[in-house]
Amino acid sequence: MSANNEGFIHIDDLDQHAADTHRPTIAERQRVDYREIAKEVGRLGEGKSYFIRTHGCQMNEHDTEIMSGMLEEMGYKAAREMLDADFILYNTCAVRENAEDKVWGNLGSLKPLKARNPNLIIGLCGCMAQEEVVRDRIRTTHPHVDLVFGTHNIHVLPGLVEEAHHSKETIFEVWDAAHEGTIENLPRVRKDDVRAWVNIQYGCNKFCTYCIVPFTRGEERSRLPQDVIEEIQQLAADGYKEITLLGQNVNDYGIDLQDVDFADLLEMAAQVEGIERIRFTTSNPWNFTDKLIDTIARHKKIPNYIHLPVQSGSSQVLRRMKRGYTREEYLDLVNRIKTRIPDVALTTDIIVGFPGETEEQFQETVTLIEEVRYEGAYTFVYSPRAGTPATRLPDDVSEADKKQRLYRLNDVQDKISLEQNQKLIGQVLEVLVEGESKTNADVLQARTESNKLVHIVGSKELIGQLIHVKVTEAKTWYLRGEILPQGVGV
Repeated sequence: MSANNEGFIHIDDLDQHAADTHRPTIAERQRVDYREIAKEVGRLGEGKSYFIRTHGCQMNEHDTEIMSGMLEEMGYKAAREMLDADFILYNTCAVRENAEDKVWGNLGSLKPLKARNPNLIIGLCGCMAQEEVVRDRIRTTHPHVDLVFGTHNIHVLPGLVEEAHHSKETIFEVWDAAHEGTIENLPRVRKDDVRAWVNIQYGCNKFCTYCIVPFTRGEERSRLPQDVIEEIQQLAADGYKEITLLGQNVNDYGIDLQDVDFADLLEMAAQVEGIERIRFTTSNPWNFTDKLIDTIARHKKIPNYIHLPVQSGSSQVLRRMKRGYTREEYLDLVNRIKTRIPDVALTTDIIVGFPGETEEQFQETVTLIEEVRYEGAYTFVYSPRAGTPATRLPDDVSEADKKQRLYRLNDVQDKISLEQNQKLIGQVLEVLVEGESKTNADVLQARTESNKLVHIVGSKELIGQLIHVKVTEAKTWYLRGEILPQGVGV
């Protein structure tokens, strides 16, 4: 395994490496306007269509919106079906092996299509593109892929597409490090008319031993607060009701600056008129300060919903993961949050089967979710990622035990989620109507402050509005409700 880790900073030095980095003031932060550096390629895509298949996290969804904006400025139009597109792009995730396996399968299935249509352009971007082993595999087994670019340079997409039109060789444009500052005024095509992503931070400095994100997304870089607020103000002017502030570690926002932190940014965002809800993801247990808790508690616009990944309930496992906190410290944070925000809804991420995890340590995770009583949990079997420090540890938990532990954990959490939802039957809740249900066009999909999905029957004119509903039925993953007459509220 050691060969996969050559060239990485030693795990014990990572935090000091981040601490030693100069922290510029807001005035010193470098920023570049996309319009000043974008390559002019004209309407190269006029009469053509594109299709982007997005895998992974909200950050990838946000990146896809930006790349869609660039392509549409070039004249491309979005294709409804992938097979109808002139340009197919996979925006990839490298967090788990099964996500990569899906991409390889999809790329392989495009070989016959490329053979029939040599003018088809196929691209791969996102976190997988940052992995050298992925690029080597494309060179040897997937030469039908036309262009590969990474997470640090999506702003050069127009130039890459132009080059791909004239090149018979695969184009590789992957930067090992990001631009020192941020790139602003990027075009985008937002996929929602009610809710919008607003990126506030790029990268991660934490280097959890199982996680490849710091290597694929780079060091933490915070956008300037005025750039973030100007984007939110424009969204409000465009009629958006809810925003989600995005970052790998949003509560680390400003850690690379001297003059601002995440609580300050939330305070500024809450002053923007027209925005009804301000969510954020992902927040982690480190740097979750009392100042931040108080800011969330103080503002009605900031929902009482916090996603707080724990990953394991065992302090020993957490230490091997290099999460930076113990079970007791995590529970202390949860108690401080619940004391200050009594009706808070918490969700989490959990990994089972991490190297060395014993049955007793797994049971500590079970007892933790029973104590915290999360509204929901995203649970995963440990997936070794080449190049991460955890691959040095013996993967000594059998696949059968991993799958059984995942099943047992989900069974406990599903029961808790259902019990939490059943408590809401008969209650009146304020919901934001997001749109039609994905499975039934006659049903509207709405969301509570605590991020619970509610199915209601009503006029499509309600989309984008905050209304009150009475909960009539509770399922594990969603609620059903009836709309109350206007003026009848909590």
